Amino acid sequence: MSLKRNDIVRYRLSRARESLEEARLLANMEHWNASVNRLYYACFYAVSSLLIQHNLSSSKHTGVRALFNLHFVKPGKISHSIARTYHDLFERRQEGDYGDYATFSPVDVNAWITEADLFVTALTEFIDKYSD
Repeated sequence: MSLKRNDIVRYRLSRARESLEEARLLANMEHWNASVNRLYYACFYAVSSLLIQHNLSSSKHTGVRALFNLHFVKPGKISHSIARTYHDLFERRQEGDYGDYATFSPVDVNAWITEADLFVTALTEFIDKYSD
C-alpha cells in the first residue's frame, strides 16, 4: 500500500476513534440523538478506512455500505454479527437525524457505544492484519 493511502487509512481510523469519544461525551451530557450520530460516523470512518485500504470507495453512504457487504461481509471476511452494528447504527442515525420526535433511551445508547467500540476495534484489527 502506498504511503499516502496508508496515511488516509490511519487518518480515517483516527477519526473513528475520535467519533467514539465524542459519542461518549455526548451520552454523558444526555444528548442521545447526537451520540447516535457520532456512533454511526465512528463505524462509517472505520469502514471507509477498510475500503480505502483495498482500493474501494464510494461518495455515498449507501455505496459504502454496499461495498462493505459485497467485499467483506458476504465472503465472510467480516462476520455478519459485527457488520450488523454498522447497519443498525445507519438506521438509527437516519431516524435520529431526519425523523420527527425521534428519541433514544440511555440504555440503548450505552449498549450501542459498546457495540460501536467493538466494531471499530474489529475493523482496526482486520486492517492491521492486512496492511503492507
